[in-house]
Amino acid sequence: MSPRSRWVAALSAALLTVSLTPAEAGASTKATEAAAITLGDAEHALIRFRLPDEAALQRLVAEGADIAARPRTSADGAVLADLVVDDAQLAALTSAGAQPVQVIQRESTASQATLAPQRLAADTLQFLQAYWWTTGGQTFLQTQVATTATADPDVEITVTWTTADGATGSYQLVRFEDSGEYQYHYALPQPLPAKPVSVVATSSLGGKSRTVTPAVWPNATPPALPTGYQKDFVDAYMTPTDIAARIKRLKKQYPKLLDVLNLPNKTQGYRRTAVAYLGDPNAAAIVVESVKFGDQGMNGVQVKTVDPQLANRPLSAAYRDRVLTLTLATDAGGKVISSTDDVAAFISAKYPRLFQASVESGSAGLPMPVAGPVRLDDGLKGTEVSEKPWTVQALRIGRVRDGSKIGVLAYSQEHAREWATPLVTLEFAERLLANYATDAATRQLVDTVDIFVIPTVNPDGANYSFNDFNFQRKNLVNHCTGTSRDPRYRDSWGVDVNRNYAVGSYFDGYVGGSANCLSGTYAGTAELSEAESGNVIALASAHPNIKFALNVHSYGGYFMWPPGAYRADGRVTLPRPSIDESKFFLDSARRIVGAISAERGTVTWPSYTGPVADVLYSAAGNSADQLYYDLGIDAWDFEIGNDLWNSSTQQWEGVGFQPPYAEAHAESQEYAGGLVELVRIAGEQQQQR
Repeated sequence: MSPRSRWVAALSAALLTVSLTPAEAGASTKATEAAAITLGDAEHALIRFRLPDEAALQRLVAEGADIAARPRTSADGAVLADLVVDDAQLAALTSAGAQPVQVIQRESTASQATLAPQRLAADTLQFLQAYWWTTGGQTFLQTQVATTATADPDVEITVTWTTADGATGSYQLVRFEDSGEYQYHYALPQPLPAKPVSVVATSSLGGKSRTVTPAVWPNATPPALPTGYQKDFVDAYMTPTDIAARIKRLKKQYPKLLDVLNLPNKTQGYRRTAVAYLGDPNAAAIVVESVKFGDQGMNGVQVKTVDPQLANRPLSAAYRDRVLTLTLATDAGGKVISSTDDVAAFISAKYPRLFQASVESGSAGLPMPVAGPVRLDDGLKGTEVSEKPWTVQALRIGRVRDGSKIGVLAYSQEHAREWATPLVTLEFAERLLANYATDAATRQLVDTVDIFVIPTVNPDGANYSFNDFNFQRKNLVNHCTGTSRDPRYRDSWGVDVNRNYAVGSYFDGYVGGSANCLSGTYAGTAELSEAESGNVIALASAHPNIKFALNVHSYGGYFMWPPGAYRADGRVTLPRPSIDESKFFLDSARRIVGAISAERGTVTWPSYTGPVADVLYSAAGNSADQLYYDLGIDAWDFEIGNDLWNSSTQQWEGVGFQPPYAEAHAESQEYAGGLVELVRIAGEQQQQR
């Protein structure tokens, strides 16, 4: 059968599987006869067909039909599809129940078509955002524009601005898609010589927007700080040990205003199993690992293989005086015959409470070499870090701490490498405590609001980041199996704490988490499988007066709220907040962004202010979503560390997770001010009760 015949047969079979009622079949036949659409021998044409339903269309797609345009569904459920067919395919389709309703173009008329360019219909443009602000003496403009030509990837959009003195200029926008779905066209904030009074957008398709007057952003200013207001309480990056010492000091200094809460789930601690390569990883080797942690007496244990130099010896082992000796098997001639697989399996089976072993990648089935002794070691470099399970602590600040006052939760360092984030939460906490006695506004806040602060959610990962691998994002729990436990991957082990929560998670099919234990967004073995995530939820659940929460991350300069995740098919997010809730989120964001900018003029961009899934990415299983959807808490997220404008290069420049301390200090001061503004918002809610 020829390819053409197979196509005809496939299409016929595809449509014949669709059940038509006798009335539908009769109507289809009559309509087809009335239309009298025919083609010459081997002639091709573009024809619009009426298909009985979506299933028929999907079968045609699966069989490779030449569908020329996006099909449309009519009010009665039938589907209109434009197909390029020849005479045989037309006959097959009509006999199978498809109804041709229009010949759009015939092959025979193509050469007679007018070749002059046709003017395409202009698209419609709409400004989604048009904001301006001034910082450091420089004015900036940021815009987002949407086009109705959403399916055209080549549409170009230009924004033209005008200032009050008549100066004009323009810049190009770029198309932004997320999960395959068009969102809008945008550009980074553009420097302008003065305040813009109008902007207009035009497109390459001829579309033109209405002329819009940009609004000032964020258009909110916090109350001025009184003379003598105390701040600047951090003077260096702080490890978890430093943070614990600071908490201890604050408790002693402010006993009437502060409780220290020990959260219920102890973390693993700055600990790992001890491991070593036995053999040469570049030739043939196995990985031998302790079952217990290295600090539990397994660091320094030695492992070796020996040749018995005797014939017909079985593989055997002895563990004595912290030395594991493996005597390799031999054949009748005294030659060693143990393979890497044999030895790894033997160790795991004989000493299941002491050791586990796996074959090094690329060494499977190779002869096991005589090697060692090698010493097992957990590989941890920190010498001043406690190896015991860690008790995560929270500060509870307020004159009344019995649950009768509205509560605010601020927490930081879910991601280990974000060193500046605990500086924000500790600076915030100490401002409230130190100014209580001298500032009436602070005293009113602390009297009115119940404030909870977790400076470091992920202390184990933070210790690893400070001592071993500064880009460590996750905690230290290693759920990997098999070759993924190879020591070469030690800097990729752990669970992303902010992908381990129980709403909109990877396990529920949302985007942004991973099942790969080596991924930076590894979601763990199950929702809330980790002590760190469990602690955040336990604290919030135990104190139902908490109505506001803010999770401090870095970097990039974002201010966000739920929904924080979507499913890939169709980019379907978690349910959107109501209209009133959305307005409250945005109005509060303006106030908090204004408070941040009061410190040194840093402005969180309007395009970086909004729901997580819209302004950043889908973060399946993040903490804010669980706090909001499960516990009814209005939950926000900071990404501190805004890009900085380089006037020399005329470029925005990132600051990173661990900027020079001077920058980290500046971030702590401005974002602590943002947290104080959140407490003001909560205090207003308390007064309205």
